[in-house]
Formats: sequence, C-alpha cells, structure tokens
Amino acid sequence: MLPIGPLMIEHRLIERMIKVMNSHVGQIEKQRKADLLFVDTAVDFIRTYADRCHHGKEEDILFRDLKTKNIAEEHSRVMEELLEEHRKGRRVTGRLVEAKEKYVQGNQEALGDILECLKTLVDFYPKHIEKEDRHFFLPIMSYFSKEEKDAMLKEGYEFDQRLIHERYQNIVAQYEKAAF
Repeated sequence: MLPIGPLMIEHRLIERMIKVMNSHVGQIEKQRKADLLFVDTAVDFIRTYADRCHHGKEEDILFRDLKTKNIAEEHSRVMEELLEEHRKGRRVTGRLVEAKEKYVQGNQEALGDILECLKTLVDFYPKHIEKEDRHFFLPIMSYFSKEEKDAMLKEGYEFDQRLIHERYQNIVAQYEKAAF
C-alpha cells in the first residue's frame, strides 16, 4: 500500500464534512441565525482532523521526506502551494472562531463573518483536495522506494496514535487550569 492511501481516505471524510458544512451555510442563511454548537464542531473538525491530523502527516512526514529528494520544479512549486493553502485554512478557521466569539457576545454583524468563513472553507477544501489527489500525491510517489513508503506509512500510524493522546491531554490540562 502506498503511504498516500490513508491520506486519500482522510480526504473522503473531509469532503463529507464539507458537504455538511455547506448544508449548514444554507440553514444559517435561511434562518439568519448561527448554530453555535455546529460552528464549534466544524472548527474542531477542521483544526483537529483536517489540519492537525491530516495536514500534520502531510507536512511532518510526506513533505519533510520529499524535501530530501531532488524533485522536479513543478512538484516543488505545487508542494509550496499546498503549504500556503494549509496556512490559509488555518487563518480562515481562526477568523471563524473570532466571528463566533463576537456573535456570542451579541454582535449580530458577526453572522456575516461566520457565513463568509464557512463559505470560504466550503469552497477551499474541495479544490485543495483535488490538487493533492490528482496533481500531486500520485506523481511524487515515484521519488520514494518501497522501503521509504513503508517507513512513512508506519510513521503515519504512529502519528495518529500520538494525536489522540495529545488532544485529550490538552483538554484535561485546560480544565485543570480553569479549576484552580
């Protein structure tokens, strides 16, 4: 199995969440009211699953190892574009959190910012995923030996195992700080 297999499987779940987010955009526009629980859920999904888990493996394993190779200029350019797109996703998600906080504080104009951020993410992720799936992942695998691919795959599984522990250790630590 190629190390991109799990990454492409993760793409399918991200695409499903983006469809759910798009449905919520329609509901927010119709009702002129934000579902705060859903906004929190969307932020958590994007930050934890799409960015920390998925983009984390891309950046910390695949791109790291790819940078040690003598790759074609086109592949190098696409990798830099993907890294910038990851940063864009983080910025938009951060703005979504800020807009939600303003909305919670009673600023009704923040609803427009919530919608704008959600729409940006709904538009952004399918294009980003298509670029990775169709124009990057498959061609770059030729730079790696079977042993290197296997090592990246193993490291990806270990990355996932650490992530869940890190997430919940941070949650407990936050609550411990708040209690004392």
